[in-house]
Amino acid sequence: MDTQIEVNGRRYRAPDRPTVVVCIDGCEFDYITHAAQAGVAPWFARVLATGTALRADSVVPTFTNPNNLSIVTGVPPAVHGICGNYFLDREAGVETMMNDPRFLRCGTILAAFADAGGRVAVVTAKDKLRGLLGHRMKGVCFSAERADRVTPEENGIDDALSLAGMAVPSVYSAELSEFVFAAGVGLMKRMRPDIMYLSTTDYIQHKAAPGSATANAFYAMMDRYLGELEAAGARIAVTADHGMNAKTRPDGEPDVIYLQDRLDEAFGSQSTRVILPITDPYVVHHGALGSFATVYTRTPDAAREVLGFIERLPGVDSALDRDTACARFELPPDRVGDVVVVSARHVVIGTSRSRHDLSGLDEPLRSHGGITEQEVPLLVNAPGGAIPGRERHRNFDIFDVVLNHAR
Repeated sequence: MDTQIEVNGRRYRAPDRPTVVVCIDGCEFDYITHAAQAGVAPWFARVLATGTALRADSVVPTFTNPNNLSIVTGVPPAVHGICGNYFLDREAGVETMMNDPRFLRCGTILAAFADAGGRVAVVTAKDKLRGLLGHRMKGVCFSAERADRVTPEENGIDDALSLAGMAVPSVYSAELSEFVFAAGVGLMKRMRPDIMYLSTTDYIQHKAAPGSATANAFYAMMDRYLGELEAAGARIAVTADHGMNAKTRPDGEPDVIYLQDRLDEAFGSQSTRVILPITDPYVVHHGALGSFATVYTRTPDAAREVLGFIERLPGVDSALDRDTACARFELPPDRVGDVVVVSARHVVIGTSRSRHDLSGLDEPLRSHGGITEQEVPLLVNAPGGAIPGRERHRNFDIFDVVLNHAR
């Protein structure tokens, strides 16, 4: 492999040992510290004590796709173009899933290392990320969700199930994330990748708070596999795409601003269009309710009036015009609405009440998307990873941290 590569204006040293970067979906620092203190996560406890343990900021909106793509490109959404799971194609007037590689505007660190001669492998829990993470990448890339459908041509492998030693789990389960780690250990034994990227699902974090028995058991499972990867000689770096918060009133019911309903009442139906970038095919555990929304209006004057109205709504943390929001959160303006809305810590945003099915919620709602879910861990099982002069790290610094600075 080449000794150094450059991707999107950043240089990365080639690893001198197998390097595994993990994105734990929905992980905040408290999940790790509680599990470590409970004695069920010795690998995490050791890294917190003797490795690199930083608090970093993720990308806003604090959703899965924007952050995973920032992690593997080393740049914010303003550069790579993926600013949500969902956006409005204004020219076509169609709400569109942003999971097709055609929406990606730059190359990835993964593809660059593969082009430089490295052995690269990617395993993600949900298939919505697979095409983006594996864009133009030579190597192994598959999802746990569709591990029974892999082919050498599409995924670089033909037997993902035997590799993991598991059947395909339900997409709504802790086992979907466990499959990712089991496959990662299998890949380490079989092909010993130079670079491996593992990305989980936040099903458990949507249901269980830090320190709960359910959460601790989930982190104990991950801890066991991370220990196996380390025993195989891997340098391991862990971060997250976002944190998680309870989004309920004191009575335990979801605290929701149904923004489309409020705007229709104030300005008339068809005058605005609310888009929720959290929307994806997997909404049972959160009902498509998150703490970030964009609003499309007909004219600039209408946008200013709508902005003023939203600013006064209870439960709104920030309402910003597009230019201000894109500058603050480093977003691509052509994929963002005229008004950006971020709700308060324990509040979520919906469109119309009739469009959200909350019947699948069997626990009080926990979700993400806002500024209050931005802080995430950045850990490496080696000391010295902090980038000199960096006051605050970002989750997308992780390849720089583990390859260029950790000792």
